[in-house]
Amino acid sequence: MTPPSIFNDVLGPVMRGPSSSHSAAALRIGRLARDLMGGELREVVVEYDPNGALVTTHESQGSDLGLFGGLMGWETDDERLPDFREEIEKAGIKVEIRYVSYGAGHPNTYRLTLRNADEERSMRAISTGGGMIVVEEIEGAGLRMEGDYVETLVFLSDAGAADGLSGWLADHFSFDEVGVRKGSREVLLQIKSSSHLDGDLLEELRRNPAVSVVRVLHPVLPVLSRRDLSVPWLRCVEMEAFHRKNGGGFTLGELGAIYEGERGGIPVEEVRERMGCLIGTMEGSIQTGLKGTRFTDRILPAQSPLFAEKLEAGQLVPGDVINRIIMYVSSMMEMKSSMGVIVAAPTAGSCGALPGAVLGVADALGKSREERIEAMLAAGMIGVFIAAHSTFAAEEAGCMAECGSGAAMAAAGIVLLMGGSFDQQLGAASMALQSSLGMTCDTLANRVEAPCLGRNVTAATNALSSANMALADYQHLVPLDEVVDAMKQVGDLMPREICCTGLGGLAMTPTSKAWEERLASGCGTCGKVEVES
Repeated sequence: MTPPSIFNDVLGPVMRGPSSSHSAAALRIGRLARDLMGGELREVVVEYDPNGALVTTHESQGSDLGLFGGLMGWETDDERLPDFREEIEKAGIKVEIRYVSYGAGHPNTYRLTLRNADEERSMRAISTGGGMIVVEEIEGAGLRMEGDYVETLVFLSDAGAADGLSGWLADHFSFDEVGVRKGSREVLLQIKSSSHLDGDLLEELRRNPAVSVVRVLHPVLPVLSRRDLSVPWLRCVEMEAFHRKNGGGFTLGELGAIYEGERGGIPVEEVRERMGCLIGTMEGSIQTGLKGTRFTDRILPAQSPLFAEKLEAGQLVPGDVINRIIMYVSSMMEMKSSMGVIVAAPTAGSCGALPGAVLGVADALGKSREERIEAMLAAGMIGVFIAAHSTFAAEEAGCMAECGSGAAMAAAGIVLLMGGSFDQQLGAASMALQSSLGMTCDTLANRVEAPCLGRNVTAATNALSSANMALADYQHLVPLDEVVDAMKQVGDLMPREICCTGLGGLAMTPTSKAWEERLASGCGTCGKVEVES
């Protein structure tokens, strides 16, 4: 497994809603599929396995939106995404969606057949949570692509030439990896590199009589990987040992910057600059959302402006910081549900909890840009441990993976903002995650709105409470590493019906089904539904 990156796996992508594991991940899969066909697409068959999560959620949670956008080469925040159906029709790409049982090993599996005037190719890929993906198979050949390399695929009509060509490439050029992959019809060479191959080399490969076609699949992640990639730690206990060995004077945010700098091969100053840009996007999303948002295909109206009015009028229970947090979380979630630009943190479905809590506290305390960056880097470091040893995918571990993770990350960031100790930062994260174990993902009408909004608010307030308990030296008892391991175990034990499939819990209530019917008829937002008794 490639070590997680804060900017790949934890905070990001910058995207339009509704769901990172559906829309952003699907878009990235679509981008790679487009590259596989050399940018020429005429027909795509998409197959979802009924035993997975996508049959019930691909329309309502944005898999189709993302995939179609990716097939057209768009970015995750492209302003055209809300009109994806009209745009793909204009592009002349015919897409057929089928439900086929093929023994998918992951709930978010995409099996694609791609055609143009000259060729047909197949691809199988999965969404692993928070917008991250893995391409597992191309043309029947098992491989692994995560979108963090320039991937050059050399398809061979003469299988006997594979080993010789592979050896020649390895001997004469410096690549991160060259592998021979045996497919159902052809053998292909997979060349991983952190930069694009020289044009002369590509032409030489294309002229080789054993080569049928060469395709370059461009990276879809912001932080690339490289050969001999290393990170200073992958467990919290390892980070604590580093902290002690080096005098114990670091904050968790500083350690997050050190980790990401080594992971990405970039200076610590650049890490902080990138985080500052993400925070700017988060703050912009909150302020835009507070002005009010609208979108047809959603259940809830814009509620954060009303909250702001009630707060200003003194009509809410006093609680300056917590009320600000609720307002910020609501605003961010409403931006996501209206296809506005947000930062997945760590997912789109949980995009409100972390920024709402950390930026709410930061604004209340008048914290500087630099302090906000440190707090978010601390949150990102907690997220790395979760990404490395558990999951952000609700399809695998319910809302515990999304809002639970956001709560743990935010709790650490809040303690840092308050000047709490390194141990208190870790203790807050542990307590917040402990309080989130077993949280279901059972969305109403298969939309990422309700109970998502309430659970994001709950996660943010959990973060605040856990931060204050840690600052008061409450004992968290269970080390963070063990809590993350327990989170993984709990996720493995959860029934698929309550893991973002729309097949259990609140998703199966009469009101949820009534909303599903109403939205399917094109009548969305801002009204009550009638439920037959």
